[in-house]
Amino acid sequence: MLPGDSLSGDWGMKERAAKPGGKPGAEPRSRPKPDRAPSGQRDRPFEPKQARAPSRSAAMRLAAEVEVLAAQLEASRARISQLEARVDIDPLTDVLNRRGFERELKRSLAYVKRYGASVALVYLDLDDFKPVNDRHGHAAGDAVLKAVAAALTRHVRASDVVARIGGDEFVVLLWNVNAPDAAAKAAMLEAAVYAIPLRFGNSSLAVGASAGLALLGALDEPAEVLARADAAMYARKAERNTAARGSAALTR
Repeated sequence: MLPGDSLSGDWGMKERAAKPGGKPGAEPRSRPKPDRAPSGQRDRPFEPKQARAPSRSAAMRLAAEVEVLAAQLEASRARISQLEARVDIDPLTDVLNRRGFERELKRSLAYVKRYGASVALVYLDLDDFKPVNDRHGHAAGDAVLKAVAAALTRHVRASDVVARIGGDEFVVLLWNVNAPDAAAKAAMLEAAVYAIPLRFGNSSLAVGASAGLALLGALDEPAEVLARADAAMYARKAERNTAARGSAALTR
């Protein structure tokens, strides 16, 4: 071998080894492969799947269910309205109870204060009602209370208010009446109660009523009006009892 052959040979080997990576001993770089669609398919943009429209039968079932629920909701609302209205009604006599009367009295006073309307309150307490319960039982007493409420309702106008505020205590609000007319109406209601044809089984029942009167004023409070009418009723009851004892003495 000639001098220099080994040098030239070593140099050539180093040169060949350095060509792929540029540096001796470097690993050849792998190039990333381009993404390609499977053979036979074209490149397409991504499209989300669309939900299927409900079938006609499913839509009809859904509409029927909605209709049923709407009807149930309307029935519930009507029932709630009925229950709210019955809260102010006396279940025995079907006229207003004390709660309903107090509401109407407050409204009446507000109207009197604002517009100067004339309203009268008649307070009625039944006479000889306790003997009915004692002799014939509470069922007879309930029949009397129903008949009295019906008679009072028949003898007043639709704009007037009838209520039962206690065991045998009734009140009537009379609209657009002056003092003389209100007094005459109170006397007429007493007579109407006494004239009720009452029978329970084979027994005839008779009760009376004492009526007290109070006119509503612009400066009145509900409790004040009720107290005045109540006091007038007791005065009237005492007057009737005195007259009854006088009549009984004359017949002896």
